[in-house]
Amino acid sequence: MAEWGLSPSQQQKLLGVSKSTWLAWKGGQVRAPLKAACAERVSYILRIYAALGTHIPIPERAVAWVSLYNTAPLFGGKPALARMLGGQVGDLMVVADYLDALRGRSFS
Repeated sequence: MAEWGLSPSQQQKLLGVSKSTWLAWKGGQVRAPLKAACAERVSYILRIYAALGTHIPIPERAVAWVSLYNTAPLFGGKPALARMLGGQVGDLMVVADYLDALRGRSFS
């Protein structure tokens, strides 16, 4: 998420955690096992990151993709990050599914 240039509050929102939990994690303190919803969010974030690395072979472009305006109907002309920050686990899921559906196609 740091590679994508996300602010701490954006990272918290993607993970669905409080500021205190996020700060503890950043400090290397994991107090308890992940809640199921957070683990699901992490899995979608990792899927998105991995799919971008697969689809876009130039690392800088792969990292930038989430912040670029996107003409795909799913995004309505906004960056994928806007959808990802919608606040629901499903927002991350649809972006991950979109990228998985593009497997075998090239895009930028």
